[in-house]
Order: sequence, then C-alpha cells, then structure tokens
Amino acid sequence: FVFYLDPKIAVGTVIEMDDGKIVLVRRAIEPGYGKWVFPGGYVDRGEEITLAAIREAREESGLEVTLDHLINIYSYAGRTPIIVVYAATCIGGLLAVDDEGLEARAFEPVDLPWDELAFRSTFEALTDHLARRD
Repeated sequence: FVFYLDPKIAVGTVIEMDDGKIVLVRRAIEPGYGKWVFPGGYVDRGEEITLAAIREAREESGLEVTLDHLINIYSYAGRTPIIVVYAATCIGGLLAVDDEGLEARAFEPVDLPWDELAFRSTFEALTDHLARRD
C-alpha cells in the first residue's frame, strides 16, 4: 500500500468586462484579508475543472462568464495548491460579493492595485494575461 498526499487544485478567472476592465475581489478571509484577488477557489472532488472555474466566478463575483483560454498553471515549491487560471469574459450577472469578499470592483488595467494583491499567483496571472492582451 502506497499513500500519496495529493495537492489541492484551485481555479481562478481573470474576468474582463465589455469595456476591458478586469474584475477583482477584496478578500474577507485569511490568508490575504483585505487584499485583492481574481475570483477563484478549490475544485470539488469529481468536478470538471472548467466548470469549477465558472462556478467560482459566479459565487465570488456574481457574474456569469465564458472561459476564453487558459492563462497558465501556477505552482510553488513548498505550497500545497496548484492554481489553474483562465481568462474569461463576462456574459451576464451583476457585480457582487459573497461572504468571502469585502468588495468586488472592475479595474482599468492601468489602475490595478498591484501593491495590494493577496498572492503571488494573482500577480503572475494578471501579468501573464496583460502581456498576452498587448
């Protein structure tokens, strides 16, 4: 018998609105309380990863999205989660937060709160996304 400790898989979405603004949520939980992230969370056991990304976007931002493409997969030595991040486009809903968020806001790319991001993966995914847009 071999026992494997599996990593946790998390998903995130960098959501663009019709006007090109990018949606971020300010966290109401630790780690990163009060800091900004893209909507995301853990994949449920047996859940398809793309459906998890769409679900987390809806739960954390109030928005319905369509996934455009994979931005990247982020993993870090000594850290448990593997974060799969998609670019997404808003197709409906109203910007709102659930109990894990203090605030949701759509930022012009030049106004993103780079010094107030919660996680390295947030910084890297936004950087990768914006580089691909240009």
